[in-house]
Amino acid sequence: MERNQVIGLVLILLMLVGYQLLVPKPVEPEPVTQQQTTNPSTTAPAATATQPDSNQIKAQYGDFAVAAQGQAQDVVIETNDVRVTFSSQGGIIKELLLKKYKTYDQKPLYLISGNHNSFSLELPTQRGNIDLTDLYFTTSATNRTLAENDSAVVSYRMALAGNQFVEQTYVVHGTGYVIDYGIRANGVGTAGKALQFGWRNDMLQLENNMEENRKAVTINYYTDELNSLSQDPAGNTEATAEQPVQWFTLKHKYFLTGLIANQQPLQNVTMKALVNTADSSVVKTMEVQANIPVAALQQGASFKYFMGPNDYHIVSDVAAENFDENVYLGYAFLKPINKYFLVPLFNFLEMFISNYGILIICLVLIVKLILTPLTYKSYVSMAKMRVLAPDLEEIRKQNPDDMAKQQQEQMKLYQQVGVSPLSGCIPVLATMPILFSLFFLFPNLIELRQESFLWARDLSTYDSVLNLPFRLPFYGDHVSLFTILMTGSSIAYAYYNNQMTPTQPGPVNMKALSYIMPLMFMFVLNSFPAGLTFYYFVSNVVTIGQQLIIRKFVDEAKIKRILDENRIKNADKPKKQSKFQQYLEKSLQQAEEAKKKQAELEKRTGKRK
Repeated sequence: MERNQVIGLVLILLMLVGYQLLVPKPVEPEPVTQQQTTNPSTTAPAATATQPDSNQIKAQYGDFAVAAQGQAQDVVIETNDVRVTFSSQGGIIKELLLKKYKTYDQKPLYLISGNHNSFSLELPTQRGNIDLTDLYFTTSATNRTLAENDSAVVSYRMALAGNQFVEQTYVVHGTGYVIDYGIRANGVGTAGKALQFGWRNDMLQLENNMEENRKAVTINYYTDELNSLSQDPAGNTEATAEQPVQWFTLKHKYFLTGLIANQQPLQNVTMKALVNTADSSVVKTMEVQANIPVAALQQGASFKYFMGPNDYHIVSDVAAENFDENVYLGYAFLKPINKYFLVPLFNFLEMFISNYGILIICLVLIVKLILTPLTYKSYVSMAKMRVLAPDLEEIRKQNPDDMAKQQQEQMKLYQQVGVSPLSGCIPVLATMPILFSLFFLFPNLIELRQESFLWARDLSTYDSVLNLPFRLPFYGDHVSLFTILMTGSSIAYAYYNNQMTPTQPGPVNMKALSYIMPLMFMFVLNSFPAGLTFYYFVSNVVTIGQQLIIRKFVDEAKIKRILDENRIKNADKPKKQSKFQQYLEKSLQQAEEAKKKQAELEKRTGKRK
């Protein structure tokens, strides 16, 4: 070994020995922040924070200096539904676990997680705003596991000089997802001002498909009506409530966390949704700021937290005005169908059927049975059109190049035989509200979440049987087999209908369109819940079977005799036209006149050339 290397090693050894002898060991280890703890199962106090100068603490916190130092201790209250962890630092809810639910990848489902959630309670004082969540409260509460009819009170108190105090009280019930919350202050806070309540939450990915998650999460808030933050999946959004807010919720696709005002509503509420598209674990970061008047704190402000599933029957029992509107049931004219028919029917079937695939089949059969009279009427109308098919074909042959003349002659034929061309459409249109209602209901049914059927592992999201190595525009990067089956059955139904329905003249080929529409819906519904596309598939199959059965009870020969009798009866009798028929005939006449003028104009132009 060279001399320089030996000298270097000796110097390094002397430095290490000198460091051990001359530098004293620290009494306390480096403090670990509470946000680093994500498992609330233990209640050991966290390490004591580094002791700042007492004069600095007094200058910064004033009367609150006595609470600026302490040890953060956790209290865990557990029920059959939730496990709630409270922290004495700030007197806040530190973590909340839903015990009956898992994330899409079967991990514990936390709606409040220490690393991804923060509250703030900024109290106005003469020294400026003091954030109470930075200070330490005391409590006599201990860890408890509650029975179903039991409840636990967790009270945090910050005692100050001169009988001044701040107290926060939580009541956890043995069942359900509502936590009562109250905050009271005595002798603290600047009169005429407001405590600023803040809530920042990273909405963790709880469901499959990050893109669909970002479309679904939002902030709902209720003034005198329900409002929602814009659901932009790629951009940041913000809003300010123009009126006092009765409640607000941070809404996942199937879960909610929110605050409900029991007495005085929240003032000056502002909301933000922040998106980091590069973050694969956080859907969006939600921020809410609201004011609680200091005067209300002196009397004791009362609230409720709701932290649980966005299940219609659960949220409808929450004592808050229109809180059930967190479950979106479609447009106003569709909502009654879902609220008073489909949801109760779905829940009734749940009482007897545990397999949700079988339940959906039964739901289809019941709905189709109820709509049978309309289906029968539609089929009879199509049968009349089939009987008239030879006459309609003859009209087309007589006027091969004159579309307006064809339509005029057809209207005359319909009047003679007493058939309305729209009579077959009206029954079909009457069934559309139910199909549209289901379109909005199924994506919001938490009952389908993580329920499997056949190859679909989760009926609340798409069933992927093939993941593509690329992404198709408007389609996605996967193949949903239920969507393929729905499309195939729709095309089969269109083919069946087209074989029985005569071709109608017009600028649009309706038969061709009946094949194009299912293909368009295949792209639209590829990422929709498998439960919805399975329902549509079964509905198409049942409809075809239903029409085959009805066909056996419809005597087309009898229909032809009736139409012929009507034709003879009305041949020389002028029949009163409906307003729609008058409008249609007038439109056809105007179209015919316009066509003649255009032909004359082209003829004159040709002669000049």
